[in-house]
Amino acid sequence: MKVLGIESSCDETGVALYDTERGLLGHAVHTQVAMHAAYGGVVPELASRDHVRRLIPLLERVLADAGCTRHDIDAIAYTAGPGLAGALLVGASFAEALALALDIPALPVHHLEGHLLSPLLGIDAPNFPFIALLVSGGHTQLMRVTRVGAYQLLGESLDDAAGEAFDKTAKLLGLGYPGGPALAKLAESGRPGRYKLPRPMLNSGDLSFSFSGLKTAVLTAARAHELTEADRADLAAEFQEAVTEVLAAKAVAACRQHRLSSLVVAGGVGANRRLRQRLDEAMAKIGGRVFYPELELCTDNGAMIAFAGSQRLLQGDVADSTRGAFVVRPRWPLDQLS
Repeated sequence: MKVLGIESSCDETGVALYDTERGLLGHAVHTQVAMHAAYGGVVPELASRDHVRRLIPLLERVLADAGCTRHDIDAIAYTAGPGLAGALLVGASFAEALALALDIPALPVHHLEGHLLSPLLGIDAPNFPFIALLVSGGHTQLMRVTRVGAYQLLGESLDDAAGEAFDKTAKLLGLGYPGGPALAKLAESGRPGRYKLPRPMLNSGDLSFSFSGLKTAVLTAARAHELTEADRADLAAEFQEAVTEVLAAKAVAACRQHRLSSLVVAGGVGANRRLRQRLDEAMAKIGGRVFYPELELCTDNGAMIAFAGSQRLLQGDVADSTRGAFVVRPRWPLDQLS
């Protein structure tokens, strides 16, 4: 079965074709980073319009790379939420119209479920059950995953997500957009420990997170005196250490509490090298292992949506296909997904 995946939840347009027998046949992503950089963040209306421009060319490119035509597609999966309402509507309407024209099912997919299952696209994939750390610009959550569709929320950020904290801190340090990768790059030349930043909720006894206070601590340190380039690098390094220490500690605690040795990490922040190093070291100490998606699949992409949709279809969710009538859900808690 060949499933087309459409992703348009924010500022990446992703299209992919996944075959349940042969694997990923092709995928393409267009990022809007350059367009939004002038504004210092995502402009929803511009994002929606750009999705409209990109979807058909990306579809044609993916089909050509896969050696397929539109009539080879058996089903279409698309991101129905969470995300920007206008951007979601572009992808959903495109997918539903194409499915109707081809007389094939269209299936709405949860964006975070796509991220969560993306490591399963790899050759060396984890087995169920496992603990998942979803860490991105909009979400920081720990989930217990029993099977496809069975997700238990263990803890999440009470305020800023980790990726959001990275972006806001980068802005405080005068870095460009997107801030997260820029801050991580600056941190490579810095010395952690020179500035003393808090580790929020590290010893809270639960699996919740909080990063807004850490951002405020950076602001306080930055205002204490005029920062040199070396100061900025040291502050970035200490901030990264604080965030990754908390993420690693909570993830390992979740694995211990649920007696599971497999940890899946997904979402854009999952590409952070320091976070990966900390997680690998921490899980190795308890005899566990960390599974990551390929680096190119850490950010939003159509491949993860095509794969998640294929798994839903294989377990019989085709009966829930919308068949032309659809609703997008900008806010859609993952633990409410059945």
